[in-house]
Amino acid sequence: MIELQKAEAKANDPGLWENSNRAQEYLKKQGELREQIRPLQELGKMIEDTEVYLELAGEDALDEQEAFTEAGPILEEIKQRLDKMELETLLGGKYDFCDAIISLHPGAGGLESQDWAEMLLRMYNRYCEQNGYQVELVDLLPDDEAGIKSATIIVRGHAAYGYLQAEKGVHRLIRISPYDTSRRRHTSFASVDVIPEVEEEEFVVNPDDLKIDTFRASGAGGQHVNKTDSAVRITHLPTNTVVTCQNDRSQHSNREQALRVLKAKLAELTRIEQAEEINNERGQQREIAWGSQIRTYTFHPFTLVKDHRTGVEVGQVDAVMNGMLEPFIDAFLRWKARGMIPLEK
Repeated sequence: MIELQKAEAKANDPGLWENSNRAQEYLKKQGELREQIRPLQELGKMIEDTEVYLELAGEDALDEQEAFTEAGPILEEIKQRLDKMELETLLGGKYDFCDAIISLHPGAGGLESQDWAEMLLRMYNRYCEQNGYQVELVDLLPDDEAGIKSATIIVRGHAAYGYLQAEKGVHRLIRISPYDTSRRRHTSFASVDVIPEVEEEEFVVNPDDLKIDTFRASGAGGQHVNKTDSAVRITHLPTNTVVTCQNDRSQHSNREQALRVLKAKLAELTRIEQAEEINNERGQQREIAWGSQIRTYTFHPFTLVKDHRTGVEVGQVDAVMNGMLEPFIDAFLRWKARGMIPLEK
């Protein structure tokens, strides 16, 4: 509360608005602090309401059974909110309360894996819808037949990276292929990369290290998009890190968006290794194929989603594909808190 009061006082300083970027930063900070305080305020109100019902029952102003009937659902809601607040205490990383950048790439399996990557993209969109997150599509490269060759989205909202970091890794699908006329069972893979979006001033990129190419956006995108060089590809030459953005009709907007994603990727590489060891780290990345998966989604001969890190299993595969990721995210954060994996990887 004290931090919020300080941020509000600073935002009311007329001199702050001389620098619009700085002012926006403080406004964002205020929003984040209010979002952290809001659950506590709501919980306090619910506890007060429950106390009122029980006091009325004790004073015979309200039938005891009726009081318990009214208070019961509120107590259950309080329990659920306390569980969620307990989980949030596990978010102790420096970037856990940042927005998240999610990139998806199909792996071994060809067309099957491209379809699987598109299914995962839909799953994350559904999860974000259900949890009040905003999703910004940065790049989408569809295949001519089915599925996607790559996709990048930015998820904005309270502790987006903190929760969605649980999804980083290779995801495996086992199902009867809709593309196989013999109805055989296929195994497909797709990788999901999740990194935090860093502040503009937190990571500085030397313009001389960048190679910027423009090209026509691929796939459906409107007459204007497909007839102008609006898409942007930025290559960071020292690390050979490539970022593409073609979602916006404006080349300028695509360039700005691509640069933001590039900075986040470079910041992530720096956190993992020192700058001189980046190439070694990139060489150690696991293949998007058998044996490297963090989670398996089985559609046939039975339905089961199993996380291989935490051991959590959910039999409702359709519910998971519709965004029910909470069991896996909750278990991952508790597993991580026990020191099973490095905090910043």
